[in-house]
Order: sequence, then structure tokens, then C-alpha cells
Amino acid sequence: MVGGQSLTGLRIGSPFLLRSVDPPPSELLERRLETVERLGKRIVFGFAGDLYAVLHLMVAGRLRLKEKGSKIPGRVGLAAFDFESGSLILTEASKKKRASLYLVRGRAGLADHDRGGIDPLSCGEEAFISALTRENRTLKRGLTDPRIFSGIGNAYSDEILFAAKLPPTRLTSKLSPEELASLHHHTVTILEHWRDRMREEVGDGFPDKVTAFRKDFNVHGRYREPCRVCGKPVQRIRYAENEVNYCAECQCGGKLLADRGLSRLLKKDWPRSLDELETKRAGG
Repeated sequence: MVGGQSLTGLRIGSPFLLRSVDPPPSELLERRLETVERLGKRIVFGFAGDLYAVLHLMVAGRLRLKEKGSKIPGRVGLAAFDFESGSLILTEASKKKRASLYLVRGRAGLADHDRGGIDPLSCGEEAFISALTRENRTLKRGLTDPRIFSGIGNAYSDEILFAAKLPPTRLTSKLSPEELASLHHHTVTILEHWRDRMREEVGDGFPDKVTAFRKDFNVHGRYREPCRVCGKPVQRIRYAENEVNYCAECQCGGKLLADRGLSRLLKKDWPRSLDELETKRAGG
């Protein structure tokens, strides 16, 4: 949409967005946008003169293509990238403004933002398994660690583990060769499926309706809704400001995984299975 055009203005609407000092925003002006790349979960805009803008949208950040010079929204607006034919407006619908923008010089500066994870879609099964099992950690953490894999987020890791029928808390060292091969297969299948779906939906337009919660997901964002396979309610584990969504029946043989907060609070009253949970909810 704006590729090949010159940046005519960079308006920063929030003092918390820009996290770098050099180069200054003014140095990008009148430079042509030559490339748009992905670096993990970051979007990298490459400008003439070997300058780069590295944007991390976090969970609630969005880019929308508007008419040139469009106003930055007051409450959620963070910045505007003005090009010859329109403006990319950056918003973040969250009270905690976590989106970040770094301006860097050269590929060496860009490398500082690379967390080192390999691309799960192109690395191959052997490299995937080697990276996953290098350290002993839970599957959820292993899939979402940017130092291991590039770009697998919270939502798609839930969907991958559901498809592979594996508990999110299973340790990587406890997986059989068959389970590791299955996990690689489902990782590629899930990521390619949703990548192609989103490309099809956007077509020649601009992807301004990106969301981490899609109605066709099997478990992510579907807490207490019936599993599409077994009909049992989808469960979740909350940790920090994130959560894991899973099906206790399909992935854990009916066993409930301990929620770090609630299970400690309830102790012996914490239900260990779906049957116990349903009995407690029924007042039994």
C-alpha cells in the first residue's frame, strides 16, 4: 500500500512509544520505504539509507491505513507514519501502553532486536526438535520463548498444543520421539493454516482487523465454552497477565492443571479432574 513511497512525516502522539535516541525521527523524513520485514513479533520498516523503524505492537497495538494527515486518536493513538498516499495510524487499545518503536541504523543495529529464535516454518523437523529440547521447560514456555522460536505467540501456542493433544505443562524432556514429531507437524500446520486464512481474508486490502481472538479457534479465548471435539468446557491457567487455554479431556486425559493462584488458595479443595469440578459447581 505504501511500499516504495517516501515518509513525509512521523508524528509521535505518546512519549512512551519511542524508545531510542539515535537516529532522530527527522532523519527518516523524505526517505523511501524499501522493505517491510518481520523480526520475531516485530515489524521492521526498512528505509533508504540503511535506516530501520522497528515496531512491536504487543497484544493491543494495531496499524490502520487512513487518509494522509489523519488525526491521531486521543485516547488510544500513539503515532502516525505519513506517506505520500496515506497515513499509517498506530493505536493501542490498552491502559498500559506497551507498544514500542525503535529507530536504528544498519543491519548491525537491527540485529540487536533479534531474540535469536528460529523460524518454525522453515527450520525443519530436526532443528525444531533440537531447539525445543535444548533446555527442559514446559511446552507452553518452549513454544512461546522468542529465544527458541521466532513469532509463536500465546494464541497460536494454545492452538498448536490442542491440535497435538499435548498438555501445556508437559516438560520437553518427557516427550517421546513420536510426540516431538507430531508437535512439529502440528506447529507447521496450524501456523500455515492461519497465515493463509489471514492472507485470503485481507486480499489486496490492508490488514487492519488483526486479532488474537478468532471465533474459529479451538481453545484460545474460549474459556468455559464447549470443546469442539469432546464437548467438555475449555479450561485455563492464569499466570502474570497471560493465560493458557486448554481442553482437560483432549489434552490431559480429564485432569485439571493447577492454576498457580487458585490452586494455592484452595489447596485441598482444588478439583483434580473435570468430574470433581463439575460436582463442585453442581453443589455436590
